[in-house]
Amino acid sequence: MSTGEIQAIEARRQALLGQLRTAEAAVRAGLHAHGFGDAARAHLERARAHINEAYIAINESKSVRTVHQLVDDLNRIQQVMDDVQRRKSKTISQGI
Repeated sequence: MSTGEIQAIEARRQALLGQLRTAEAAVRAGLHAHGFGDAARAHLERARAHINEAYIAINESKSVRTVHQLVDDLNRIQQVMDDVQRRKSKTISQGI
């Protein structure tokens, strides 16, 4: 690969990283918007996780999770959070 080809690849990589930073900033701003409901917030949080994973995949030379692995991890985290919320609600309703 020639020096020019390497520079072109790096320029495209830097441009894509810039686009991901812009997208992440926009999603973060959307997370602060109120009145759109829990579903919209959940989608924005997922979008942010996907953007961050893409950034890692492009910016670092280490192995990253597949989309399926990321979704599975996010689903497990959500299940744990839901379980904790249910336990808190149960405890409050029982007056403990």
